[in-house]
Amino acid sequence: MNAPRTSAAPAEGEPAAASGRLDRLRALVGAVPDPEIPVLTLADLGILRDVREEAGRLVVELTPTFSGCPATAVIAADVRAVLAAAGEPDADVRIVLSPAWTTDWIGPQAREKLRRYGIAPPGKAAATGVSVLRFASPPDAIRCPRCGSARTEALSAYGSTPCKSLHRCLACREPFDWFKTH
Repeated sequence: MNAPRTSAAPAEGEPAAASGRLDRLRALVGAVPDPEIPVLTLADLGILRDVREEAGRLVVELTPTFSGCPATAVIAADVRAVLAAAGEPDADVRIVLSPAWTTDWIGPQAREKLRRYGIAPPGKAAATGVSVLRFASPPDAIRCPRCGSARTEALSAYGSTPCKSLHRCLACREPFDWFKTH
């Protein structure tokens, strides 16, 4: 599975200044907040796949959390706006669906941000070696992001967005979303 690139390695013969420019642009794009979960950035979610120069044009590749994600167009527009403000109005923002995004691309710090925001973070996806989106079954115990109790129940297969499900803690009685593992 191809995880997102984290830095711009210069191509053979490419000046170091070009690599620095790409690293700066990657940081700007990576800092764009997710419109559905604003405490996470595109870099936190792992949906920023690549920032590179291609035939003299800046190319940004994004992989949405799933192919039907309703926020994809908003994310692409936000990226274009950030790049235009940075002097890159002609950037090519591409949506790349293969390999499919996985919750394994969410790092530990981002998982903690989700928990503090009131969303139970996903577990690790099972390694299948196949790039097909599969929502894994919830673990036996989804811990409440507020009180930490494992005494929770599922209320709905869908939460505030299609990639989350709605649960309730039986200890503190608070409802919460669980970010589905896939």
